[in-house]
Amino acid sequence: MTGKDHYYNKAKQEGYRARSAYKLQQLDDLEGLIDRGDTVVDLGAAPGGWLQVAAERVGPNGTVVGADFQRIRPFDDEIDDRIETIRGDVTEAKTLDRIRRAAGDSDGEAGAGRGPVDVVLSDMAPNVTGEYSLDQARSLHLARTASEVALELLGPGGTFAAKVFEGPDVDDFRTDLEDEFQYVRATVPDATRDESSELYLLAIGRLTAPVAPGDELDVEIVDTGSEGDGIATVEGFRLFVPGAQPGETVRVRVDDVKPHFGFAEPIEC
Repeated sequence: MTGKDHYYNKAKQEGYRARSAYKLQQLDDLEGLIDRGDTVVDLGAAPGGWLQVAAERVGPNGTVVGADFQRIRPFDDEIDDRIETIRGDVTEAKTLDRIRRAAGDSDGEAGAGRGPVDVVLSDMAPNVTGEYSLDQARSLHLARTASEVALELLGPGGTFAAKVFEGPDVDDFRTDLEDEFQYVRATVPDATRDESSELYLLAIGRLTAPVAPGDELDVEIVDTGSEGDGIATVEGFRLFVPGAQPGETVRVRVDDVKPHFGFAEPIEC
């Protein structure tokens, strides 16, 4: 098409503010990022294409909060009452507090895993200079910044999705996300332009356990699971310990951590 692509024209026809709306649609269709009734935070949300899609996907009982340096024009259709926009720097504590309040946390307290947020999205990109190494580094910095915000806002099992430009240190960033989420997937939606170097990292299942793989600790076995494993609790978090019996105190090494439970092996003292 002359000067414009298929998704640009499709967005105009269907009332989306940006062609990128179709990227979020495709990411959500692929991995089920957004559920009905969710609370979603979109970082760098202007002009609002992702906000529109997120509001459609959460439905009338969901909440969508968009934050950006730029002003985001109000929405003039039925999704407007699901969307709240905040103008500010998401790296500043006062902006995060405003996001928490908009998301439904009346206390506005900081701290990973305390908030009601289910999904944090970031389609942020740097102002392109034409020097790819610099642009790539800046995109990675934005994605890491978004991930830090996500770790502050997301509750247990929450989801984070962010755009980066392919290049150095993206694998390291993915590894860091894998330490915080149940799994991480890299993908390029069909709506991405062929010449683009964009890559989306989808981090699923926010881990908010008080223990991490490799931790060694003494636990008291308080119950038995359906498959015969002993069950210990650490700050309310369940650890399954094979071969252990209720009443025992066991030294264990944590092997694997899921959003709501983990596995540990007994070790010799």
